[in-house]
Amino acid sequence: MPLSRLIPHCATLLAALALACGAARAAAPATVRLDYQHSGNALAEQYAIERVVIEPLPWPGNPARNLDDSNRGVNRFEVLDPKTGELLYSRGFSTIFGEWRSTDEAKTLSRGFQESLRFPKFERPVRVRVLKRDEFNAFSVVWSVDVDADAPDVVRKQGPAPAKPIPIHVSGPSADKVDLLILGDGYTRAEMGKFEASARKLAEHLFQVSPFRERAKDFNVWALALPTQESGVSRPSTGVHHASPLGTRYDIFGSERYVLTTDNRALRELAQYAPYEFIEILVNNDTYGGGGIFGQFSTAAANSDWANYLFVHEFGHHFAGLADEYYTSPVAYQSSSERPEPWEPNATALRDPAKLKWKDHVKAGTPLPTPWPKLEYDEYARNYQKQRAALREANRPEAEMSALFKADREHSRALFAAAPHQHEVGAFEGANYEASGYYRPEMQCIMFDRSEQFCSVCRDAIGTIIDLYSRPAAQQ
Repeated sequence: MPLSRLIPHCATLLAALALACGAARAAAPATVRLDYQHSGNALAEQYAIERVVIEPLPWPGNPARNLDDSNRGVNRFEVLDPKTGELLYSRGFSTIFGEWRSTDEAKTLSRGFQESLRFPKFERPVRVRVLKRDEFNAFSVVWSVDVDADAPDVVRKQGPAPAKPIPIHVSGPSADKVDLLILGDGYTRAEMGKFEASARKLAEHLFQVSPFRERAKDFNVWALALPTQESGVSRPSTGVHHASPLGTRYDIFGSERYVLTTDNRALRELAQYAPYEFIEILVNNDTYGGGGIFGQFSTAAANSDWANYLFVHEFGHHFAGLADEYYTSPVAYQSSSERPEPWEPNATALRDPAKLKWKDHVKAGTPLPTPWPKLEYDEYARNYQKQRAALREANRPEAEMSALFKADREHSRALFAAAPHQHEVGAFEGANYEASGYYRPEMQCIMFDRSEQFCSVCRDAIGTIIDLYSRPAAQQ
């Protein structure tokens, strides 16, 4: 970058970082990261500590909201005073291991996954507990470890930042805002400008979708990427293998459209150089794909015709723990005849309609379950999914897949346009990857099909998480 451009860029970055840190918040605690191994199979799981790290940047969170009352996630971790039992910090989350152990592979072998827990540094040693839900949605402790962030073996010194974060949308001090970090993977040095442009475009789109639109001032957005030798990330099912800093790839768990990284160490060691609470990874690929794990990260194919949708849909999983509401697309997980009540806020087994979790959104007189043109939708979907599978099997140009997606969206719009209860909240059968036994709040939503908006239940669920990480303007 020429010096004439570098100086203004650095000045802008320093100003943005100063705003995010907050001159009056210089006493923010350090950020502690507990790296550990989570291993096992379909029947058992184990945990083992790897190391404790003091990250280079101070804790970005709101000290007034150390305790998570959202009741989201398969897991929850708690930080306690081991002497008094006082709960100091907590957050819900889910894991890649948790998803993997529901696949067929987990029935025949064991695997280990890297995971991390981040929390503010306290002045005394703490006890960290990981809890897990049972089939009744009750949490119980599955692992406990004492952590002394001042112990000799704690990693305190980090190397220089390998790249500088780009301020995309900075609204104020991190303690007052939700900090979203957009990482890039699969971008060459010559494509760094392309990455920044995609990050700006997709962040701008996010803030056009309610409730992010109304809450844009509650967010800071940063972008960060390391260059690769080749464009794009790996897509093993087509014989494409690329080295990339984060190891993001397609074909996770055998699903051609599922994009994740299992290299948690690489992810955290790059992300630690920017303020963040949430991460979305943009992959420099055209092929439709993405993924999202609550409390971990989400991914999206930045060059896809459907990048806007992918970015927002997958962020809904990662940010708010929203369930997938679709059920006709094949997934890697194994279904079960059991229908436990989902913890996700936008799906239900509808055991008791009188206790529907989103009953406050339902108008009097709305039938539960709520009728919708399901038979017509399912018949069309069966043929559509056959066409989709055939296109991928033949490795046809992405434009053909995109055209199929557009035709599917237009068919759904036409089918639902004349349907009773459209835009009403009820309990519509078909959700959570199951055609029966699970119900979603509205006929259409970003979490169901390629719609442009979240349903009202999902909007409320997102708002709850924004409130958890941001501070009201009157308190800033």
